[in-house]
Amino acid sequence: MRWPTVFAEFVLVPVLVVAAVWCWRNGIATTVFKPQGEAPAFSATRYVGPWLAGSAVFAIGAGLFFIDMLARAFRRR
Repeated sequence: MRWPTVFAEFVLVPVLVVAAVWCWRNGIATTVFKPQGEAPAFSATRYVGPWLAGSAVFAIGAGLFFIDMLARAFRRR
């Protein structure tokens, strides 16, 4: 009965990694400002905390499921 669980975790880990990358990309917003008068052009980067926290949670979950998947797959019973 452990192999269905291993397969489910094998499918779940990449899904969680994709979710973590998606959250990370949404958590960083860069805005480019054009020069106005004597002020030079510049870009500002804004970090959005909830998106970055969600990314961390998904990454930690993917890591834990990956470790559990390996432990279940290579168990000797």
